[in-house]
Amino acid sequence: MGELYALLTAVMWAAAVIFLKRSGETMPPFALNLFRIALSSAALVITVAAAGQDLLYPAPLADYLTLFASGVIAIAVSDTFFLMALNRIGAGIMAIVDCLYAPSVVFFAFIMLGERLGPWQYAGMGLVILGVVIASRHEPPPGATVRQILAGVLWGVCSMATVAFGIVLAKPVLGRSPILWATTMRQIGALIVMIPTALAMRGRREIFSVFLPRRGWRYSIPGTLIGSYLALIFWIGGMKYSLAGSAAILNQTSSVYILIFASIFLKEPFTARKVIASMLAVAGIVMVTLG
Repeated sequence: MGELYALLTAVMWAAAVIFLKRSGETMPPFALNLFRIALSSAALVITVAAAGQDLLYPAPLADYLTLFASGVIAIAVSDTFFLMALNRIGAGIMAIVDCLYAPSVVFFAFIMLGERLGPWQYAGMGLVILGVVIASRHEPPPGATVRQILAGVLWGVCSMATVAFGIVLAKPVLGRSPILWATTMRQIGALIVMIPTALAMRGRREIFSVFLPRRGWRYSIPGTLIGSYLALIFWIGGMKYSLAGSAAILNQTSSVYILIFASIFLKEPFTARKVIASMLAVAGIVMVTLG
């Protein structure tokens, strides 16, 4: 079942990225991320209650703190970086940068969990990085500059590094915890940090205005429910019921779906450079995961 969850995650996340790209046209990244986390947290709490589970699960305090920390790093921080990158480079190039996720998971699993890396995995990481470099040299979208592309790729790299670190940090706790409870705790941990951060910011009125009904909700609400609720549950399930590396490579097929969806719904060009970059990145992912 873990592999099925990971594949469903990929399709749902690809669809969510298209909605979030549209949302980013009217909402700043931090405000959009706060909106997503607040809405998905409420949906998860309701789901936990409807499933008859206890929100205060009898787990050690260390497990709560680990899941909170994972949520702050992999959701509050990483998703803000992701939305900043998405606004600058578009869904197509971001799909290629997103390929850094699987190698990053393998790298942090090696550092934090003692999983070994072999020559094929190092070579695979090199291919992924090469694919990202090729993507970063792509012709800028209309109205963007080469500098914005490079900045967007950098934010994307930071996003993949932090999300990988956050999920590997939580991996030991996920193995002994209910999926819904663990997912909810990570979201709540991110929300606990983001609300006071938003209140302390100068543009807090603009940030909290995203909770007032607006036309952008037609993109942000489905994007949130698909990407930060359903996909998140399946993502945690994939990590729980299969090996981290196997789940990561199946999650990474979202890059292919994003390129296709972006060309259909966002009219982003499916160029030869994107094809070459994505093929190198996907080949690198396979080498990293199966090596």
